[in-house]
Amino acid sequence: MEIENTYCEAFDGLFARMCITARDEKRLKRAAYGATALPSTVFGESEGGIEKWLNAHETPDGRKGALVQLWVNYDKGAVKKLEYEIAKRIRQGILVVPTTSVFNALPDGKIDTRDRIGHCGDGYETIERRSGREVIVVPIMMGEFLVERYLGYKKGVMGGNLWFFCESLDAALEAGEKALSAINRVEGAITPFDICAAGSKPETKYPAIGPTTNHPYCPTLKRKISVSKVPEGVNYIPEIVINGVSLDSVREAMKAAVGSVRDIEGLVKISAGNYGGKLGKYKVFLKEIEKIS
Repeated sequence: MEIENTYCEAFDGLFARMCITARDEKRLKRAAYGATALPSTVFGESEGGIEKWLNAHETPDGRKGALVQLWVNYDKGAVKKLEYEIAKRIRQGILVVPTTSVFNALPDGKIDTRDRIGHCGDGYETIERRSGREVIVVPIMMGEFLVERYLGYKKGVMGGNLWFFCESLDAALEAGEKALSAINRVEGAITPFDICAAGSKPETKYPAIGPTTNHPYCPTLKRKISVSKVPEGVNYIPEIVINGVSLDSVREAMKAAVGSVRDIEGLVKISAGNYGGKLGKYKVFLKEIEKIS
């Protein structure tokens, strides 16, 4: 198995980190998956992922929980954008799920949740002290929804990635699943697309819909286009995208992922996506991550 002498290209992002809790695992998973679904920063919105599942001893209210991250691209208006996107995902993905609560899990920054989330109580919401936190208690038709009054935010790194060149679909899925499992053990890292089947590129013929398919790396186009970069025998190329609370967490996640897939039969090469500096300022070289202690 070859590790290509290349690098992934990552860029700055702004993220919030929250703890979702619920009465039982079914409701918790529904809320965590619902709030982090639909990665869509390429359309100027947000993306998210589950960093870690928490036991009852790790949450403010003593219930099972999920540590999740929500991200936006870092620019001049990033804080306001993040505030808007957090509110949308909490209102539509968590508040509507019975028994859920949301707590802050980041000391940096300060976004007030009253106006965009608390006021879902239509003026009947209250600000109280619960589980040692200042929370907004929103009356709902199945009891109460609690959200911590202030949610933190911080600058991080988005867009770290790995590409697995595979002979078969089974090899591609196995590599993807093993990489995800390894990354899940790295603190501060998430994979917003899980196993991504459709890597894209910055340039496109159709800017109205955002980035389109990375055609030189589509195996079905291998014999149809002159610019194909798919080697003989390669039929599937899954991508793993990684966001991290720091550049170090992205590097550690990439190292863990590479180490987890080395012995997979049918994985012929590990590579990464970069676009000559068009996308971001960070370069993580695959040959260098192996040296991380």
